[in-house]
Amino acid sequence: MDAKLDILSYLNTHFPVLDKALKDHLSEIGTLQEVPAGTVLLQQGQYIKYTVLVLEGRIKLYREGEDLGEFFMYYLEPGDACAISMVCVASGKASEVMAKAVEDSVVLMIPVYHMEALMKDYKSWYQFVIESYRRRFEEVLNVLDSTVFKNMDERLLSYIRSQATKLGTRELKLTHQEIATDLHSSREVVSRLLKKMEQKGIVKLNRNSIEVLPV
Repeated sequence: MDAKLDILSYLNTHFPVLDKALKDHLSEIGTLQEVPAGTVLLQQGQYIKYTVLVLEGRIKLYREGEDLGEFFMYYLEPGDACAISMVCVASGKASEVMAKAVEDSVVLMIPVYHMEALMKDYKSWYQFVIESYRRRFEEVLNVLDSTVFKNMDERLLSYIRSQATKLGTRELKLTHQEIATDLHSSREVVSRLLKKMEQKGIVKLNRNSIEVLPV
């Protein structure tokens, strides 16, 4: 199967809201790229050359502080686009966030010089971009609300259940340190709270995974 057919197959599967003419056009101007886990796709301060559509895997968006600590924002999964890159392209500003693949991923790279024409010529692209902005803004607000208004055990439970729902599995292959980083806490605190959740029958802690038990 050639690259264009590969792209169309991905777009038909994960981006049904885009019309056929737009998908055909994206298959012509976009480039498939395999991204190994751990690859940084976007750096803070970097001027953006491509907008990214996620076709496989998972991309983490976060800010990096002066002390090299991370402030988790949200994940991009198949069917998502990097709204941050779209905003930066429109404003001509450098990125203020980091983007890193946390799983082996496949993305469609669309050169930014196509963005203005896509917004003008394709209504389904315009609607998709606006919806991407809205969803990402809501996710950032949810992270902020959780950080400010919930205690750590509530935040951890919400995080665990949210990850299980998004990934479509009760078995989460996340380390305690990865969870602590996303929740801006310490590994020791997360491990202690997970142990309490296990005692209450909320989760089961396995050697390399966390199983979320049915409610």
